[in-house]
Amino acid sequence: MSEVISALSFALDLTEGQPPGHAVRCCVLGMRIAAELRLPPGTQADLYYALLMKDAGCSTNASKMFQMLGMDEIKAKRDVKTTDWTKTGWESLHYALDHVKPNAPFLERMRALIEMAKNQKQNAHDLVAVRCERGAQIARRIGLREASAEAIHSLDELWSGIGQPEGRRGKEIPLLSRIMNLAQNVDVFFMTYGPREALDMARKRSGRWFDPEVVKALESAAMRGDLWESMSHAEDLVVDLEPRQDWLAATPETIDNICLAFAGVIDAKSPFTYRHSTGVTGAAVAMARTLSLPESEVTTIRRAALLHDAGKLSVSNAILDKPGNLTGDEWSVVKRHPYYTYEILNRIPGFGALSEIAASHHEKLDGSGYFRNLPAERMTIPARILVVADIYDALAAKRPYRDALPLETVLGIMQKDAPHAIDATCFEALKSSVGAATQVTEDLMRLSLNVQPPDELEAKKRASLQAV
Repeated sequence: MSEVISALSFALDLTEGQPPGHAVRCCVLGMRIAAELRLPPGTQADLYYALLMKDAGCSTNASKMFQMLGMDEIKAKRDVKTTDWTKTGWESLHYALDHVKPNAPFLERMRALIEMAKNQKQNAHDLVAVRCERGAQIARRIGLREASAEAIHSLDELWSGIGQPEGRRGKEIPLLSRIMNLAQNVDVFFMTYGPREALDMARKRSGRWFDPEVVKALESAAMRGDLWESMSHAEDLVVDLEPRQDWLAATPETIDNICLAFAGVIDAKSPFTYRHSTGVTGAAVAMARTLSLPESEVTTIRRAALLHDAGKLSVSNAILDKPGNLTGDEWSVVKRHPYYTYEILNRIPGFGALSEIAASHHEKLDGSGYFRNLPAERMTIPARILVVADIYDALAAKRPYRDALPLETVLGIMQKDAPHAIDATCFEALKSSVGAATQVTEDLMRLSLNVQPPDELEAKKRASLQAV
């Protein structure tokens, strides 16, 4: 289990705007603190998995945050981590001036700033609550125990009682949450400013943000001399830190649950993609079975399809939700997402073939695809299936710049690309299995945590479509 979720945690780091390995560094740090506190093995196990999955709900509030701020929400999330937003003053004002509609006309910016100031408390609650609730749901979905789910739910509670989502105070906050909150903030400061500043931040916020006893445990761990070195090599250490007395095995069923849960994380990033991964998976599975591929290969294709857009978590909603044409720079960002998918999935032992399939979903047989411009001879049948499935679902779904297209239109557009760009045999398999694809998609949706976008997002979508 640790090998799978520690690798997938790199996808969560992308959404939070953190340097790769944020979650695994937090895990190493949190486990060192747990050892100083001499927590029982079972409690340490719950903490271990919660640390790796602490940001599981992070994509859920991305679109809402973009709408509120009117800017790249990944940058806004990254920058707020080094801001003491609990204090009023220049630091908070400076953050607001830099991150609330920075490119809008002056009067529009002022109105937005006033609106943000007026609704700051409610906005903060809404953003954190949806993230925490979703994160806890995902933890339960992949088989973590209730203590881990509860720790994730209370991740952003503060010792003084001014945190979110419930304003818990002191020891009302689960101990695992207190450890995780300290660990994540220490890692941010460690990576941004260095170990001395990270420790200084923890001391200054002790008794306000953090449990003083947990801060003392951090100080004790730091005195041993190798704490910061271990964080610098966290990726090499994290799997060995998994508590052996109470560890979770990654069975085939568990891996399927993890893939489905992470597909939900990916699709929650934008209201326009809330069922894209399951839609692509439905089409890919139906095509693979129509082509009579072995069931073991169907399983690999299903998992690759569910995770194919993991790298899209690196793309800001300022791009994903944009109703107009992308600029050259924005398009370059989008074209990098299959690379991130490959880098994330290839970290998982035994996922080598799967990562190749997933990362090839925008390649074309004539070499015009991205990110590697693969020629036809390097495109396997599973990869060709995924390409066709991704194009099919993208055309059949709503997008910021257009409404969903009718099936006849979708197939007509795709026909023009066969056989020079997309595989003709796979395309024929798609045409004969559209009904089966829909059924597989609906079955996956019932098993997943995906939900319809909120009504207000649907309204914004309709407004964007009318404007276009």
